[in-house]
Amino acid sequence: MDLPDRALRPRAIAVADALRERMLDGALRDGEKLNETRLADALGVSRTPLRAALHALAAEGLLEYAPNRGFTVRDFSTELIDEAFEIRAALEGLACRFAARRGLDASSRASLETALAQGEAVVATGQCGPAELERYRTANVAFHETLLHAAQNRQLADTLRLVLNRPGASLRRIVAFTPDQIRQRVDDHRRILEAILSQDYGRAELLMRDHVSGIRTAR
Repeated sequence: MDLPDRALRPRAIAVADALRERMLDGALRDGEKLNETRLADALGVSRTPLRAALHALAAEGLLEYAPNRGFTVRDFSTELIDEAFEIRAALEGLACRFAARRGLDASSRASLETALAQGEAVVATGQCGPAELERYRTANVAFHETLLHAAQNRQLADTLRLVLNRPGASLRRIVAFTPDQIRQRVDDHRRILEAILSQDYGRAELLMRDHVSGIRTAR
């Protein structure tokens, strides 16, 4: 995002982050035309950083812009979401390969073990209501985000985040509606962590690819 006034950058970035969150949460729906005045009022910002943020999100492919019509939330087709999952599976698999090959530091290992324990605690309830899904969502995001950090590759992280910002392929979108589905995903996490700890980077990569592909086919 190239703004003429550098002082606007932090605010524009914050606005872009807020709008991205609304898209991921479904507050801004696919195909929705954006009213800039209402958005500026809702976010408590002026039109200048808002427009900079909108252009940045359009550059990411999350919004579409048409002269005299303004910005619209991109309508992600099933085909586009499937493509995003294919890329996500490859990149997250590569992140696991890097993490296994380089080894985990104490902080990353502790974070992964905590996230795994949180997921196992959800499985132990035998329930799959809104509260359990939210707890699993938190554990799932923490597990995947920690692995991305442990890969220690900024270009990989930047590229993967562009994919994860697609609403249909986001880490925050949980496709698990039964206790058995959650159990399967937590079991996947356990096997992935075991492979990383043993530095079996080929197996770690394959397990993560299969894990993400399983989420894709369960949609």
